Amino acid sequence: MKISPRLQLIASLVQHHYDDIWDCCCDHGLLGANLLENHPDSTLHFVDVVPDLMQEISVKLNHFYPASAEGITRWQVHCLDVALLPLADNTHRQLIIIAGVGGDLLIRLVEAILKAHPHHHLEFILCPVQHTFAVRKSLQQHKLGLICEHLIEDNRRFYEVLHVSTQSQVKITAIGSQMWDLTRTRDQRYLHKTLSHYQRIQTGSQNKLMTQKVDSLNSTDFHTELSTIIEAYQALLAMIPSPSLRS
Repeated sequence: MKISPRLQLIASLVQHHYDDIWDCCCDHGLLGANLLENHPDSTLHFVDVVPDLMQEISVKLNHFYPASAEGITRWQVHCLDVALLPLADNTHRQLIIIAGVGGDLLIRLVEAILKAHPHHHLEFILCPVQHTFAVRKSLQQHKLGLICEHLIEDNRRFYEVLHVSTQSQVKITAIGSQMWDLTRTRDQRYLHKTLSHYQRIQTGSQNKLMTQKVDSLNSTDFHTELSTIIEAYQALLAMIPSPSLRS
């Protein structure tokens, strides 16, 4: 079964046994099906809020992964809000994968899951479509720790993939600590693109401040955070080796 480079990377991070793996916002179920093939001792949960899509996935799963003679399947399909995951008790090792959604939604979902299960030992693999700086800030605030992180380019788009847990003591940094290899042109392109993005936001917000009445306190906080983001990426930019050093 061919899956995209982004999904291949996410699948490769599932290296240990989990009793339950939750493929959230699962789209057409390609990632979950791959994990179903490669993790025979885990129960795969396919989760999305689109009824027609979940019905389609159910039909395919029944065809390719039918129940045993005892009527038991290694998968379950849930048509519900990811914020309402019916997690088992804390004796189960749980991995929750949320990918392909915007950063704001991803933050809301992770916060809701943590609030609903405050005593669970949980792991997340997260791949937001955008707003990764805000995602990282939220994960820090909720005391999640880093297991690993990677940068991937897929179909001309860049993605940051973070594997985090409630147990890890490794700090999640604002711009990434493990994923960068600045000798790679791919990483350099992503860095330049991200820095330019925040610089455009800063210029636009400054123009707005000059032409409109805005809340001065909120505006100051926003500009301070923007400056922090830009300074962090500029410091990383300064670490790119010169061409003579890379040859």
